[in-house]
Amino acid sequence: MPARELSPLELALQELRAAVAPVTFPLPLAEGADSTRAVTEITRQLDDYVLPRLATIDAPLLAVVGGSTGAGKSTLVNSLVGRRVSTPGVIRPTTRAPVLVHHSSDAPWFADDRILPGLARSTGARNDAQSLQLVTDDTIPPGLALLDAPDIDSVVSENRALAAQLLAAADLWLFVTSAARYADQVPWDFLLSAAERSAAVAVVLDRVPPRAMADVPPHLGQMMSERGLGGSPLFAVPETVVDADGLLPVAAVQPIRSWLATLAADKTSRTAVVHRTLDGAIAALASRTPRLAAALDDQLEAVDRLRAEVDHSYAEAVRTVQVQTADGTLLRGEVLARWHEFVGTGEFFRALEQKVGWLRDRLVSAIKGQPPEVDNLKVAVESGLESLIRAEADAAAERAESSWEANAAGRTLLGRTRDDLSRSSPDFDRAVDRVIRDWQGAVLDLVADEGMSKRSRARFLAFGVNGIGVALMIVVFAHTGGLVGAEVGVAGGTAVLAQRVLEAVFGDQAVRRLADTAKAELDARIEALMSAELLRFHAVLDGLQLDPAGGARLRAAATALVTARQQGLPVAEPEPALAAAPERAALAVPVVRQLPVGTGAAGADDIVDAELVEQPVARQDLR
Repeated sequence: MPARELSPLELALQELRAAVAPVTFPLPLAEGADSTRAVTEITRQLDDYVLPRLATIDAPLLAVVGGSTGAGKSTLVNSLVGRRVSTPGVIRPTTRAPVLVHHSSDAPWFADDRILPGLARSTGARNDAQSLQLVTDDTIPPGLALLDAPDIDSVVSENRALAAQLLAAADLWLFVTSAARYADQVPWDFLLSAAERSAAVAVVLDRVPPRAMADVPPHLGQMMSERGLGGSPLFAVPETVVDADGLLPVAAVQPIRSWLATLAADKTSRTAVVHRTLDGAIAALASRTPRLAAALDDQLEAVDRLRAEVDHSYAEAVRTVQVQTADGTLLRGEVLARWHEFVGTGEFFRALEQKVGWLRDRLVSAIKGQPPEVDNLKVAVESGLESLIRAEADAAAERAESSWEANAAGRTLLGRTRDDLSRSSPDFDRAVDRVIRDWQGAVLDLVADEGMSKRSRARFLAFGVNGIGVALMIVVFAHTGGLVGAEVGVAGGTAVLAQRVLEAVFGDQAVRRLADTAKAELDARIEALMSAELLRFHAVLDGLQLDPAGGARLRAAATALVTARQQGLPVAEPEPALAAAPERAALAVPVVRQLPVGTGAAGADDIVDAELVEQPVARQDLR
């Protein structure tokens, strides 16, 4: 059998699902929890109701009986059917496993996963919230099914979630509340959500004391009218006793039976109910999706702020190292002592006033034969540079961690990671050692390549690559503002000898070029080293897996859905003429005696008939 061609509306809904399903809100922002719940609700309603109902517009009307704890939902379902099909109880919570009652001819519509695909089907009573108990009973007319749902305010969160899921999958809500709890907030939250999306709703006010039949139902009707449910039927069921099977007297449920039987017998009315609820659900999906997009934008903006904060911390560390490796800061302490040791302390300062030739002779005599002072100077340079880099990296980590601790989103991320982000990574010291050695090696390669040119080879060989390399490092460390020489102060005085010797070997322009190249090499390696540390914070943010294009995709899907919805819902196939159905014991249309408004019961224990309460505003059919 060839696959059915999907309508533009179905395609738009599938695109919406594809856009919504992967969206997450991992940061604890103002709308985060509500948006996460909305994603679940939207995807579930698409899977449980909207898409399957569009694909099978002719399927029986599903009326979900939901409401508060102790409202009498199961007793009402049993009484409507005429036998016990759902087990009520006085111990809460009750009705854990939902029970769906349908006519035998409608069994194929519910046996598969057409609706509520996440619930396993069963034919026996099960205390399992993840199953759907199917009950066949031919007292239910074809074209109608009743589903007894868990309590919407159950103490068990699983039951509450299932109740909401089932109501979202209903063509018709048969909402049950009691005279004692009809004004509670939880029932009204559900009723208001139904009103917002134009779902078809009928309200059953159960367990009304006979003496209150003239007061409580009209008050509830007024509340419904004020809250957008003025067109919804309201049935008042008096407080009474049940028979040996736990069923209410027939008179107590006659108006509800009559209304359901009439609805089931008229395909036009059933289709109107389905279209009203389905179109309202689709409209609600289209209106909720842009709010998800806005909430996702907030998440992405928060991530950008957190990323910018840590980027700034490490950029400051890189800048500080770059400055202090060029302003003479490193030409102090151990480095300065080793340099004086290398060239001779007294002779070093006298050399500033004497000829370069004498200086060169002094250095040649010091450098030839690789004296230990060269190695000591290299170690001092390495140690000073290493201390500077480590200190700035630790400071950057501390600043970055503190900036995240300052807001809830950052604290949440820090709490989720097992790494200590307040200090440098455990392998950082080894990485620093490697970077410094690699840079020193690059400097030696640099001077070696330059020294082997035809012009300066003889002088270069006279000084040796290690001595020239160390001299170039000293020049780099006093490279502030592109200046090398006595004008950079005391540190520059330390470097001027190295510069003069290098100029004698390579020439003035070559020295400047070598110093620039060596400094650029050092800066690039420091930046790469700090970037590796910064990536620890980026990895935490990237682990959130927030899609920067997610908001735009959600808005585009919502816009496409609005356009497709304007083309209307599919039309049901016309129903063929059928022979008169046999009389049904339970849902046969009875004669209903209404309780006159303002008439009280004869006594507190009197049993009176149910009544269909007229609302204080003009009423309309469910179309």
